[in-house]
Amino acid sequence: MIVRIMGEGQLTLADSHLAELNKLDDELLAEMESGDDAGFRRTLTQLLDKVRELGEPLPDDTLEPSELILPSPDATLEEVREMLSDDGLIPG
Repeated sequence: MIVRIMGEGQLTLADSHLAELNKLDDELLAEMESGDDAGFRRTLTQLLDKVRELGEPLPDDTLEPSELILPSPDATLEEVREMLSDDGLIPG
């Protein structure tokens, strides 16, 4: 799957990593619902770091349709709330 981190670029990520990413996504949703800004910031950083660790960056001159779009590392809790549907960031 192709994943875009807003403001950074795209990465190719194997579908086999979705379960691991969904766990972080669930934590992020819970922190957002409770208004835990510090927890939200920590988990968003962990989620983005995990995608960077597990994914392979696409060349900068390549633009593929993204199946998943993640917020930038400096996104606020409110900005991410606007991005979300009921399913969270990671469709599962």
